[in-house]
Amino acid sequence: MNHPHVIIIGEAGVNHNGSLETAQKLIDAAVDAGVDYVKFQTFKAESLASKSAKKADYQIANTHNEAESQLAMLQKLELSHAHHEQLIQYCKQKNIQFFSTAFDLDSLRYLKSLGLDLVKIPSGEITNLPYLRLAAQLFPKAILSTGMCTLSEIKSAVAVFENEGMQKENITILHCNTEYPTPFGDVNLKAMQTIGKEMNTAVGYSDHTLGIEVPIAAVALGATVIEKHFTLDRNMEGPDHKASLEPEELTAMVSAIRNIEKALGSPEKTPSASELKNKNVARKSIVASRGIKAGELLSEDNLAVKRPGNGLSPMLWDTVLGSRAAKDFEPDEQIIL
Repeated sequence: MNHPHVIIIGEAGVNHNGSLETAQKLIDAAVDAGVDYVKFQTFKAESLASKSAKKADYQIANTHNEAESQLAMLQKLELSHAHHEQLIQYCKQKNIQFFSTAFDLDSLRYLKSLGLDLVKIPSGEITNLPYLRLAAQLFPKAILSTGMCTLSEIKSAVAVFENEGMQKENITILHCNTEYPTPFGDVNLKAMQTIGKEMNTAVGYSDHTLGIEVPIAAVALGATVIEKHFTLDRNMEGPDHKASLEPEELTAMVSAIRNIEKALGSPEKTPSASELKNKNVARKSIVASRGIKAGELLSEDNLAVKRPGNGLSPMLWDTVLGSRAAKDFEPDEQIIL
């Protein structure tokens, strides 16, 4: 997927807590921060989790309810079809791209019916063959998160998309760690580059660490897509708030990423236009260290190297040594041959 700049996805996810009003406030925060996409999650809880499915440890800790099943938790976090349509319209009004991750087959079909042309594969579905196959059939472009994945599992998932006719230039693979929050020692950010080399696709990073340092570093290492959870308030109750950025932090991350992508520039090493004016000021020239008479032998005893750099370069030092002075030189006067 070729883009003029790093695509930043603000992952609202389920941080709306089932409230349309909160979801709209999340969109406002995403707009203010300057992200490219605001992403939600599309699922039917009963299609996603069985009655016996337990919550993850971080979900228990963040919801303060160990007895509650994953199904019961998810049922409170569903967005209805009406909510989806209202949020899409709200995004259009705010001039930001709406995006969502589908977690089941019917949700894939529903997002396609809404006109989305880009599918996001969450880490938990990367080994779900029926899901992957339908996603590849419905959508022309895909972003795959790879939390909990081995390289062989990523290769298998990408093969499904290729077998359905999707070109690799339409696939972006996000390195990811599915722990909320991810310990810095478990990020293994260099693996993102390994994925790119092995898969020959664009790569990016879906971040669950605390803070904004790691996604910024990912951009410096070549990420073309960054995904980051955000919330209105980390103290809100819900499974993902604690590992999410608050609005001002999201704004800071976007600003830093935009600065980094500018700073990455070109692989060519050449002086920039902004620094050329400093060249003569900072560099030096060969000058007389004392008065020199015409015809006198130039040597280390009567030569020095001083600023400015608009005369003979000190790189010509060996050429100048042993030659005769072309004229009389005053102390500090630049030497000419």
